[in-house]
Amino acid sequence: MDIKTVENNIVKDKYYVLDHPSGLTIYVYPKEGYQSTYAIIGTKYGSVNTRFKVDDGEEITVPDGIAHYLEHKLFESEDGDAFTRYAKTGANANAYTSFEKTCYLFSCTENFEESLEILLDFVQSPYFTAETVAKEQGIIGQEIKMYDDSPSWRVMFNTLQGMYHKHPVRIDIAGTVESIAEITAEKLYDCYNSFYNLHNMVLCVAGNATVEQVLSVADRMLKPNKKQKIENFFEDEPYEVAKEYVEQKFPVTIPLFNLGFKENIGDKAATSEQLAYTDILLTIFASSSSKLYNKLMDEGLINESFGYEYAEGPHYAAVLFGGESRNPKRVTEIIKDAIREFKKNGIDEKDFELAKRSVYGNAISGFNSNENIANILIDMHFNDRELFGYVDAIANAKVEDIEKRLTEILDPDNCTLSVVLGEEE
Repeated sequence: MDIKTVENNIVKDKYYVLDHPSGLTIYVYPKEGYQSTYAIIGTKYGSVNTRFKVDDGEEITVPDGIAHYLEHKLFESEDGDAFTRYAKTGANANAYTSFEKTCYLFSCTENFEESLEILLDFVQSPYFTAETVAKEQGIIGQEIKMYDDSPSWRVMFNTLQGMYHKHPVRIDIAGTVESIAEITAEKLYDCYNSFYNLHNMVLCVAGNATVEQVLSVADRMLKPNKKQKIENFFEDEPYEVAKEYVEQKFPVTIPLFNLGFKENIGDKAATSEQLAYTDILLTIFASSSSKLYNKLMDEGLINESFGYEYAEGPHYAAVLFGGESRNPKRVTEIIKDAIREFKKNGIDEKDFELAKRSVYGNAISGFNSNENIANILIDMHFNDRELFGYVDAIANAKVEDIEKRLTEILDPDNCTLSVVLGEEE
């Protein structure tokens, strides 16, 4: 078995990449002196993967929300559920489904090998019946209604629905009450057998663990999988946003807003360099030390809830700004003007150096967290990026790199403003 060592002289750390004979890629990032361990296994399968085919098979279309539904059901077995088993080892376990992946995880300070055995066992042991599937519909239906009643959740998805014409990122991760009613045990097995192939998955372990420990469990628990080709289908998405403005009423005291800028991403994820340049750019442009942030604060247009993120996944990417504001349209005007000014005058060298140091410092401090390390490793793997390559890209970034990235991701003439207003407004 091939074991690759990846080192970085700046971070003064190293991790190991194992191509296990079962087909699973395994990352082990030992942290000397740490008492806790964090492990996460993920499949490159999220809510947007609703149209696909495997090898030369027929195209399959499944109901919205089925990836999230499958995540819930996978914890169950004929003998009980995985959480009951984890309670005996003392591990803290969880799972989540995003647009592009589904992950199962645990953290522990003892009984690591026993907890890893549970993780690798239940993700390879699906158990779906008509009765258990029907039982879950009511539970997930309540979860969907809860999110539908959340102003912060709705303002974000209204932004995505305003930005995207056809891409499934515009659809709630959990689906709708109507769509989950179409889910059957057979459809769950179709998705499981397609995407939970070990060649489509990755295991990341960080903290108080060794390669030998991880391998001893993996060799015992992993069942070899035949490699298969998964092809996902997405409709062509126009560059232009679908709607420039979306509004919804909610019982909120202060209006919420999201302002989304759509990137023309194509079918390739951002490189390590592009991701690093994006983080530096957004720090210069909208962090709490930026001119934009201080202008908006001084005019009383935002409060400390203001923030930003770069959202990316298969065939989509966008920059989102958001928070509370009594005048979201004025905030939008100021942000657009600031983008145009940056494009006209360029980025100040001093602002660039300060932001670069800030992003670099945050990246380095992130290596003190087992959870952060493992979560970033899994993201990097699924996007064909390398963990230390991102750090090196920050260190080597130049101001002209940031200015080029500005033209790629922030177009003031192609954005969507989503607002949640109080019912009386």
